[in-house]
Amino acid sequence: MKYSTLEVKQEGHIAHLILNRPDAMNSMTPDFWTEFPAAIRAIDDAAEARVIVISSTGKHFSAGMDLSVFLNMKEDFKGDPSRRAERMRRTVMLLQDSFTAIEQARMPVIGAVQGGAIGGAVDLLSACDMRYCTKDAFFTIKETQLGMTADVGTLQRLPKLIPIGVVKELAYTGRNFGAEESRALGFVNQVFDDQQSMLEGVMKIAQQIAANSPLAVSGTKTMINYAAEHTVSESLNYMATWQAGMFQMEDVFKAMEAQKTQQLPDYPPLYGAVKKMNSQ
Repeated sequence: MKYSTLEVKQEGHIAHLILNRPDAMNSMTPDFWTEFPAAIRAIDDAAEARVIVISSTGKHFSAGMDLSVFLNMKEDFKGDPSRRAERMRRTVMLLQDSFTAIEQARMPVIGAVQGGAIGGAVDLLSACDMRYCTKDAFFTIKETQLGMTADVGTLQRLPKLIPIGVVKELAYTGRNFGAEESRALGFVNQVFDDQQSMLEGVMKIAQQIAANSPLAVSGTKTMINYAAEHTVSESLNYMATWQAGMFQMEDVFKAMEAQKTQQLPDYPPLYGAVKKMNSQ
């Protein structure tokens, strides 16, 4: 598929989604909010990739919400207040869904950040499974300084990733937090000298993930995400139920044979998305 705000490449079992509006600092235009979730879900539906890497072009990862989105939304603040509020609610939920697509994808999603990741970019990255950045990277929960409350996922996901007191400081002040602070907090896994070394390092990690059973990795993502929202008891119960249906010996035997022969296992892919019922 062709997109105007991003590009998708695939090499082996790794899909690489690249934000490609560098002249506009990869700001998130109205088209982006349609194209981004469509691209993520298309990758997930095809089930050929086992990992998704999200990176960008230019000096900055993303400046967040494009001004045109706010200008378009200004026109919505007319008419009956109750109907206007109901429409606003649905608009916000539509934007939220764009990054929920990252969590819903069956394969891990990795964010690779250079330069600034501002506002909506932090929402995007908070939904990723892992984050890596360059030493010049910085992150900003910018919305408070713009007179609004961040509403696309940062305030809901970031407290599960770093200490809540720090989240409150960052959100209340809108200050930048840099690469080393982000690593110390656990928001990013590793800091690299530059974008090239970062992408090389991230791709090596992606290759390690892609070498494993896609069913095992998908199940692991599902279980970790579930555990973040539920008690240990609930999560263990869900794990047992999941395993009763998902645990089969085919991939286990392949892994054991690969270790015995010192060769990479050749796992079958996950099935693609079911779009409609088969008919006779």
